[in-house]
Amino acid sequence: MASFPDFVNENEIARSRSIGELISPTSPFEQKYGRENWTVAFAPDGSYFAWSQGHRIVKLVPWSQCLKNFAAGNTKNGVNLTTGRLSRQNSDAAPRNKPQEHSIDCGDIVWSLAFGSSVPEKQSRCVNIEWHRFKFGQDQLLLATGLSNGRIKIWDVYTGKLLLNLMDHTEIVRDLTFSPDGSLILVSASRDKTLRVWDLKDDGNMTKVLRGHQNWVYCCTFSPDSSMLCSVGAGKAVFLWDMDKYTMIRKLEGHYNDVVACEFSPDGALLATASYDTRVYVWDPHIGSILFELGHLFPPPTPIFAGGDNGRWVRSVSFSHDGVHIGSIADDRLVRFWRIDQSYPVEVAPMNKGLCCAFSTDGSVLAAGTQDGNVHFWATPVYVSSLQHLCRMAIRRVMTTNQVQKLPVPPKVMEFLSYQIM
Repeated sequence: MASFPDFVNENEIARSRSIGELISPTSPFEQKYGRENWTVAFAPDGSYFAWSQGHRIVKLVPWSQCLKNFAAGNTKNGVNLTTGRLSRQNSDAAPRNKPQEHSIDCGDIVWSLAFGSSVPEKQSRCVNIEWHRFKFGQDQLLLATGLSNGRIKIWDVYTGKLLLNLMDHTEIVRDLTFSPDGSLILVSASRDKTLRVWDLKDDGNMTKVLRGHQNWVYCCTFSPDSSMLCSVGAGKAVFLWDMDKYTMIRKLEGHYNDVVACEFSPDGALLATASYDTRVYVWDPHIGSILFELGHLFPPPTPIFAGGDNGRWVRSVSFSHDGVHIGSIADDRLVRFWRIDQSYPVEVAPMNKGLCCAFSTDGSVLAAGTQDGNVHFWATPVYVSSLQHLCRMAIRRVMTTNQVQKLPVPPKVMEFLSYQIM
């Protein structure tokens, strides 16, 4: 079994450039269980990077300062950002919107993180409620943490203070995602087989429970326009939800094992899902078809082998903000960078015990977390998007596949706009 197709020479694939790493502090008697870095996240404005160091601790670091440390060569043994030894600063005395480093003790093992920011004109859906305990301003940046005990804690990123404690899940909160429209609608995915919708502008009131998964829910993500939610989990399930009506749109069939990660492309036209069946599928979420497959094992395993432990489980997938690159992490100790117009990786990097990955806000860096509570960073492949692709993204941000198919354009243009030809 190979990691690449026969027509690909592994030695000719470029190696990704390492930017740096963040190492969690350890002690001789520290238990290995509970150290896992299940999640990494970048703030929407690029100001902060957060990761779960393990053992209840979330580390928040100013991303620009982190990059400066890396550029100075202080990538492994530095005393501040890179080792995570600096505790919470006296941020009450600091300017509110100036990024400060924090270590947050969440009180239980952290499984999920999500940044959220508010847009004042996006009011709570509970319009008949006039009084709220919290008034979230436009300059406020929030961090949601999902815990092993089923709780979700909401923190003020600038001060490190706990704002809300959301309690309703009965199992691990495996993933969290904020609506991108600034409404502070938060969706949580849990091992209790449910997704729950929370309105933070209504003091964290839980507004809806989405049921449909027959087993654990691993991941959830909003479409860029906030109209759609994708959720994936055990049992090969991929669900798409209408977030205006809170109803299921469709269930996508095709994976042969648990689906553990999902993410929409920046224009909302594509949906990537990663599975233990060694595959990443890229779907058209509007019509439910598979557009192309990114394989991590060749020849591809048959359904019976794809459904078990095959040594190539794909753990995480992330779309870059240029809409061209996809990052993936698998158990074969490789990070892969893909382009949507190629069926094999354009760059790879070695990494042991990888669990999660996410692109930086500007798409230039991929962060990947490990079972040891550490984070590694790689530069995204340099690529200049074509004018055609930029125009396609502009169109697809405002038009669904069905709307595009009604345009009076030549068939080749139609195929290009529908991502059927790249």
